[in-house]
Amino acid sequence: MHHSREGLLAVHAAVLIFGFTALFSKLLSLPALEITFYRSAVAFLVIAIYVAYKKQSFLLDNPKDYLMAGLLGVLLATHWVSYFYAMQVSTVAIGVIALYTFPVITVFLEPLFHGEKPHGADVIGSIAVLFGIYLIVPDFSFDNSTALGVVAGVFSAFMLSLRNIMQRRFFSRYSASQALLYQSLVVVLVLFAFIDAEMASIDDRQWLLLILLGVVFTALPHTLFAHGLLHLKAKTASLIACVQVVYAAVFAALLLGEWLTTNVVFGGLIVVSAAMYESFPKRKV
Repeated sequence: MHHSREGLLAVHAAVLIFGFTALFSKLLSLPALEITFYRSAVAFLVIAIYVAYKKQSFLLDNPKDYLMAGLLGVLLATHWVSYFYAMQVSTVAIGVIALYTFPVITVFLEPLFHGEKPHGADVIGSIAVLFGIYLIVPDFSFDNSTALGVVAGVFSAFMLSLRNIMQRRFFSRYSASQALLYQSLVVVLVLFAFIDAEMASIDDRQWLLLILLGVVFTALPHTLFAHGLLHLKAKTASLIACVQVVYAAVFAALLLGEWLTTNVVFGGLIVVSAAMYESFPKRKV
């Protein structure tokens, strides 16, 4: 009971902070890849200091765990880049709504790790999600910025779902800070070769936002969420995380003036409802 309550508090706090994180896709005038690189570099430094302060080990138990940390880091890098890109080419709300197809994706992926098949209700949930996306993007074309944002957001959702499942299954014996330490390092190493902008070209305001993003809106919430995953099932955490859609949409409307259209509201409600249904613990019959 204590562990469950601890996990719930950690995930709820993380989700509230994540609601603000989406705004940085618009506040920063950098490409999604460079935002991800710099936020990860800042997050890595902060978490490394924290791990040293807590006297936790910087080493993993065996060589296979380093390979798994590398894979989780690649998945996280791909998720972050595509997520910020989705919001940059469309809106914060559309990017976040598309991301929250990941609980539905999770129910299809998670059984594969147990040799099971998805249930019929999960198929119905997927059809509902597709209908919700159709309402958001009735004219589906890659020339349409909304469609491009949805595609990038759904791809980001797939990466996030896979990373969450694999972290819980193969990396859960490590602390949340150790897990994010290695994953953020891998993100930096993977993206370094693709960085075009020189550090000197980033002004003071951008640096301040990047540091804020890396410390308060990356290291903190991802550590909290990863900690929550140690005590909760991935589907339970996904259910709570659905509230992020509301937070992000409200913050974007109030702070960025990105008000929602009727189609986005109804489509978003369908997607989030399906996500919440899939995330809710099912009774065994």
